[in-house]
Amino acid sequence: MIYRLQRKFIIISAVSIFAVVFLVFAAMTVFNVKYMNDTLDTLADSVWEGGGRFPDLFEGDKFQGQGKPGASNDLDFITPETRFSTRHFTVFFDSDGNVLRTNLESIYSVDEEAAIKYAEEVLEKSSESGWMSDNFRYKVYSTLEGKAVVFVDGAMNLNSLYQTVITSALVLLVCATLVLFLIIMLSKKAVKPIAENDEKQKQFVTDVNHELKTPLTLILANLDIAEAELGKNEWLEDIRSEGKRMTELVNQLVALCRMDEPKQNLESEELPLSGMVSDTVSDFKTLSEKIQKTLNAEIEPSLLYTGNETLIRKLLSVLLDNALKYCDAGGEITVSLKKKRNIVLTVENTYKDVDNLALERLFDRFYRADRARTFSGGYGIGLSLAKSIAEKHRGEITAYKKDDNHVGFKVVLK
Repeated sequence: MIYRLQRKFIIISAVSIFAVVFLVFAAMTVFNVKYMNDTLDTLADSVWEGGGRFPDLFEGDKFQGQGKPGASNDLDFITPETRFSTRHFTVFFDSDGNVLRTNLESIYSVDEEAAIKYAEEVLEKSSESGWMSDNFRYKVYSTLEGKAVVFVDGAMNLNSLYQTVITSALVLLVCATLVLFLIIMLSKKAVKPIAENDEKQKQFVTDVNHELKTPLTLILANLDIAEAELGKNEWLEDIRSEGKRMTELVNQLVALCRMDEPKQNLESEELPLSGMVSDTVSDFKTLSEKIQKTLNAEIEPSLLYTGNETLIRKLLSVLLDNALKYCDAGGEITVSLKKKRNIVLTVENTYKDVDNLALERLFDRFYRADRARTFSGGYGIGLSLAKSIAEKHRGEITAYKKDDNHVGFKVVLK
């Protein structure tokens, strides 16, 4: 149990860490992409303001760009060298879509034919700004004559963005891995108090087992002597009955503790599961008829399963015993065994108070469905033992409400 808790703690921590890292990385990437697009759009605005040429926004060392039509209020990145380092070109169209002129003064890699082709492709789109192939950022403007398309070379900006994204991803990934490594190293210490408490509980049960078995054995042995001398009577029978109940309870507690041991190896073999279920149903059928409850079975023949025979038989007995105890008077119990993707065993019984059942708590140790805790022959740990057996066989068990009058238990054996 402690190993599963430690593993679950590590998994939850890992998922949380990498989820946060992914969100931070995504936010940084979105911000950087937006900043790059805004920067290139601002440069395109400056080119458009200059009529196709990047204007000289500086008089000496004094910036003159603030307040111009279309100029951004955030132009801190523009320097006196920006108009010489910005590669751009512009194509002007009339209202009929005919090319009026082009300005290719600040670009070397694009000729007039290619520039016009790029611009015509842009006008066919509905967006006012975006990216073209060959790493050009474009923006469309309305003029008195028609339209103008300004292209700014964003190759350097994209390369810088890629480097930033890769560096950020590597740094975040390394940081997340280091944090996860620390969590793995410290996880054992984190669950140590729980492990110690669990170990104390197991030791307590073991001590109780040793301390109770001897007096219980003596009580039952002395009962035989008393019955031989005094004869049988109801008081001695009550003592014998309670002594046997206590012995069985101690045995179940010890079995449950052993099931919790992570290193316990199961002696598994191929089992005729269909035959085992049929035998168990037959064993309980006599008792069900005696207490006037109907026990039916739908068992798919010849099903085999690899597991521990003793534990699987115990699992079947627990479920049928539970169904008989809590089935309504004159009610019906149905056992089903089928092979779907995995082997599925279901045990259902009539229970008129099913709406008041806390299904999620039925597998808790010492939990009893009857809140008054009236004696029903059970101890409240049978279903806990059944759950442990199912999990030991890499399976699972669940309780469900079939309808307003039926409760069921489903075991999936993988």
